[in-house]
Amino acid sequence: MVSWRRLPGLFPTMLFFVSSANIFLVFYVRNVMHQLKKGSSGYLEVQPRFVSQENAVIERLDHLEMYIHNFSANSMKKPFHNERMKQKEDEIKLPEESKDKGRQAERAKEDDKMKMEKKVVHRKLFPDSSLFKRWGADLTEEQQTTAQDLFIKYGYNVYLSDGLPLDRPIPDTRYPSCKVKKYPQDLPTLSVVLIFMNEAISIILRAITSIINRTPPRLLKEIVLVDDYSSNEDLKGHLDEQIKNFNAKHPGLLKIVRHKKREGLTQARISGWEASTADVVAILDAHIEVNIGWAEPILSRIKEDRTVIISPVFDNIRFDDFKLLEYSVAADGFDWALWCLYEPLPKEWYELKDETAPVRSPSIMGILAAHREFLGEIGVLDGGMHIYGGENVELGLRAWQCGGQIEVLPCSRIAHLERAHKPYMLDLSIAMRRNALRVAEVWMDDYKYMVYFAWNLPIENHGIDYGDVSSRKELRKKLNCKSFDWYIKNIYPNLIPLTTVVGYGTMKNTLNENICIDQGPVPGNTPIMYGCHAYSPQHLFYLSTGEIYIGGLRSRKSTVDRCLTDSGTGDLPFIEQCNEAVKKGLNMHWDFKQGSSVMNKKTKRCLEIVKDNPSSAYRLVMQNCTGQKWNIQYTVKDWGKTGTLR
Repeated sequence: MVSWRRLPGLFPTMLFFVSSANIFLVFYVRNVMHQLKKGSSGYLEVQPRFVSQENAVIERLDHLEMYIHNFSANSMKKPFHNERMKQKEDEIKLPEESKDKGRQAERAKEDDKMKMEKKVVHRKLFPDSSLFKRWGADLTEEQQTTAQDLFIKYGYNVYLSDGLPLDRPIPDTRYPSCKVKKYPQDLPTLSVVLIFMNEAISIILRAITSIINRTPPRLLKEIVLVDDYSSNEDLKGHLDEQIKNFNAKHPGLLKIVRHKKREGLTQARISGWEASTADVVAILDAHIEVNIGWAEPILSRIKEDRTVIISPVFDNIRFDDFKLLEYSVAADGFDWALWCLYEPLPKEWYELKDETAPVRSPSIMGILAAHREFLGEIGVLDGGMHIYGGENVELGLRAWQCGGQIEVLPCSRIAHLERAHKPYMLDLSIAMRRNALRVAEVWMDDYKYMVYFAWNLPIENHGIDYGDVSSRKELRKKLNCKSFDWYIKNIYPNLIPLTTVVGYGTMKNTLNENICIDQGPVPGNTPIMYGCHAYSPQHLFYLSTGEIYIGGLRSRKSTVDRCLTDSGTGDLPFIEQCNEAVKKGLNMHWDFKQGSSVMNKKTKRCLEIVKDNPSSAYRLVMQNCTGQKWNIQYTVKDWGKTGTLR
């Protein structure tokens, strides 16, 4: 006789054997039915009789399984009617249901935890910082402080950069036809020069990684790093260690040149060129990421013509969230202050109906690629440039005037990290102005006065030391370079020189010489009187033909200057684009002599200042002439020399 004490151990065993037999019987019967249903061809034949027999057998087996299950459950309940055995019974009867309930409970806990975390709102420590306008909403206060400190130091989001992978993917922004374009196999070799000074190390390493990953190894001969006397400690020993790691995987690929004193951007690029040894040299910033297929178009074009200096197409990496913004293909140009700008694609390029074709460009941005020997033949870069700005325009002028050419390649794309500010120099205009004068003196002949107009400087006795230019003038003579007049007419006709300016700069009324004529709010077309600050909104140009340009010097076909006009009614003067003023027949010509009134030739009304009451400020009006006198800051040649200059 079996003891009830031993039943708990026996029933699971019995249940296992009975269930196993049941399962075996089900599969056996199904297999028999399956064999009976097969015809001589081996394919299944529909025979309702067999199907009904199979269903009947399966139904009986299902009843048998249920009977065994109920019997075992009832037998176990009788001698062990307590909570512990009921729990075991539930586990045997509903194991999956029990697990599901457990999972649901865990999920509920996780959801509650996530909800609690989402409810945590961190105080915004730097609400006015441009770093946090689009990024960083979930950072703790400590993280915000770290990110902001790094942002101030570098001008971009180093906190984010340090957390991004070095080999991060970026969108392929090439035209579809660029992606299928084929290039020769026997292309020139390439040296890539990366210039930096106190750059974040993660930025430099990402640039290196992108170059290695996206340049065919057979073409990439070396990467030359040029450190313009960085003070950051991690750009010394730590960077050297990283270079060793790269070279362990790619023997001899990386080398570094370190300046022993701060020499500036231009000289750093020259040092990189001197250290390079490949057929072609690409001189890049260190805060870039090259895109897929960037090198082949450059090398192929230079193989065709060694006198071509290449600019890739730039895309923009935003300084805060590091998202890449695709930029349209454009030519590179400049204004009369020699600030770089983009020019529309020339009509001749569209007529080719080939979006992979090179774009002829008047100038070049800072990043370039050239045949190494040809670049040396025409003087590389002007080492007399200081810190930043102007060197790219100088190279563009020199290339075109001295037997080379500049092209933008639509199929070569490089993503360039913008800075919110340049930490190494808050006011770039100081170096830019000096460098612009240097370019003007060497390359722009009689048109150099336009640069002085744009920077609001006297043509003589300006007091700015732009350095010794004798060697650059000698180079120009040696290369038998063309004139700037040829350049304007043949390469950059969109840049318009003014030949009739006789007075320029700020303009003051003798009633109050602390206020100047100002273009007023923009957008808007009403000039005002404002405290003199001598920046471009207060720059005026009086032409011998009678026009007064106001609000800075544009003088390009695509962005014309703005002219002062008198409508003839009301008491306000207005500013209108000069070409539109001509079309509309507005009253835009003035009689003016230094130290005299400013009278409209058509309306005979004068530009004057008035106070509405003794305590109010002066405002600019058109009214019957009362004899008020004006002086303009600078004069050209002998015009106005008898007047008082301010």
